Amino acid sequence: MKKTYSLPTTNYRLTIGWLYPDLMSTYGDRGNITVLQKRCEWRGIKTKILQINHETTDQELNTINLLFGGGAQDKEQGIVIESLRKKERALKNLVENNIPCLFVCGSPQLFGKYYEPSEGKRIEGLGIFDMKSIHPGPKKDRLTGNIAARLEIPGFTNTLIVGFENHGGRTRLGHSVKPLAKVLKGYGNNGEDGTEGVIYKNALGSYLHGPLLPKNPEIADWLIQKALEVKYKKEIILSPLDDTLAKKAKEMIAKKLGVKL
Repeated sequence: MKKTYSLPTTNYRLTIGWLYPDLMSTYGDRGNITVLQKRCEWRGIKTKILQINHETTDQELNTINLLFGGGAQDKEQGIVIESLRKKERALKNLVENNIPCLFVCGSPQLFGKYYEPSEGKRIEGLGIFDMKSIHPGPKKDRLTGNIAARLEIPGFTNTLIVGFENHGGRTRLGHSVKPLAKVLKGYGNNGEDGTEGVIYKNALGSYLHGPLLPKNPEIADWLIQKALEVKYKKEIILSPLDDTLAKKAKEMIAKKLGVKL
């Protein structure tokens, strides 16, 4: 049996990578970084934020313990993907080596096989996620509004998550990935098959803005725990935090949407 550890001290450090914050941070997605930082700080875990841009080297990427990417418009996605391709090998290595990642809206589209915007050429993705995203065109409605879903992350099955979605792209998952959650209210990946987001190894993708982590701190803690376990190569038990306000907010949203916690 593995030995378990709690974290009452400041012996632990994490480097959090933030993909192109100036180009990919729609609908308050930068708030996810704040949540990761604060929930580490409150437990005495020191963090360093590495803002990833065009000049970031593979050597710098190799120091990352947790990776985050936010949403973006089609134009910005086209700019970012050209830079991402130069870092493709290092980014794939992070995911394949079980570094936990959270990608929101535009980011998972770029980490998928491809994204077809409503106008312009298909954007070939990095192919890390086995998924394809297509914008059906300006005559089709955007998938917009509050959403509630139940997590499919092992150990969190049936946990309710809530957020806000606003995307034109429709995503279809392939066989080598699993959905992050099952939709109860809202649209999710495509508004048809009841799936929301994607899971591959310790990498998560989601269409939920709002931002995602303040409303759903259990996902933040999952990412932090996995980051520590991968870095320090031992099982980690995070000290609990007071999430009363987050729980009350989720209760209000769930009640408004007519779903049970």
